[in-house]
Amino acid sequence: MTEEKTKSFKEKGLDLGRETWLTSWELIRIIIPVAIATKILEEFGLISYMSAALEPFMAFIGLPGSLGLVWATSLLTSLYGGVAVFATLAPGLELTSAQITVLCSAMLIAHSLPIELTVSKRAGANLLPIGLLRVAGALIYAFLLNRICLYFNFLQNVPDLIFKASEGAGGIVDWGQDLITNLGLIIVIIFCILICMRCLKVLGVLALLERALAPLLPYLGMGRQAAPITVVGMIMGLGYGGALIIRETSNGKMAKDEVFNSMALMGLCHGLVEDTLIMAAIGGKFIGILWGRILFSLIVVFFLVRLLRMLKNKRMLHSEC
Repeated sequence: MTEEKTKSFKEKGLDLGRETWLTSWELIRIIIPVAIATKILEEFGLISYMSAALEPFMAFIGLPGSLGLVWATSLLTSLYGGVAVFATLAPGLELTSAQITVLCSAMLIAHSLPIELTVSKRAGANLLPIGLLRVAGALIYAFLLNRICLYFNFLQNVPDLIFKASEGAGGIVDWGQDLITNLGLIIVIIFCILICMRCLKVLGVLALLERALAPLLPYLGMGRQAAPITVVGMIMGLGYGGALIIRETSNGKMAKDEVFNSMALMGLCHGLVEDTLIMAAIGGKFIGILWGRILFSLIVVFFLVRLLRMLKNKRMLHSEC
């Protein structure tokens, strides 16, 4: 019996190591090109020009203009692409915990748009409304979170960042060493996230979160078919939830309005566990990147559903006249 337990433990350890490496390798393939591109932009002084272009958006949410490149990279690639740029730029900026949380929140709401909007479209939701909702939602939530933190003098400390950057104008060798160090840290982060995910699943936390959210969704324009799928997407990620919705719509089990409402909520609030842990690992605080994000998303979709219903009723009245 003891040998069987030891064997099972070894198998689980090997499985965890294999999953860590496969996940890390997929992300390293994104991170290295992004980090090199950022270094080239930095060496040629182009970061300052891009920062100036993005300054109005970043100023709106209380962040330095250079961090616009972090969010822009997340929008076009992935959260890990944004993390790669963050690791390069952030160590020299003396950001407060509030500013990091604001940035992480914007990244969580709007990232990987080319891929995730394609999923939304295949599920039956139009690209433009969902894309605008996510970008506008990210800016509005980040603005509100920044103002709240400033007003209450909350999270205004300057934390120690886990990522490393050379002091002063480091050479290419120093930069390469820092990149390797930061990649190592990211692999450790992924390993810890995978352990956390498994522990949360075993402890029933994911199931508890699912049960807590499910009763709220009928008030957000989703019926019996859409609600459980939407909760899964919110917890596990938009790609997974979107795939389930694509399957349901192909079977004709979900109405068009339900699909839009579901994709809108998942667009604003998905990856509640894995994505949140990634942002927590670089300094984001749970009160902003998790609890505040959930509350904001539920409120936005609640009023959005009622606005769309009102417009739909008005159109029906006009057509009858």
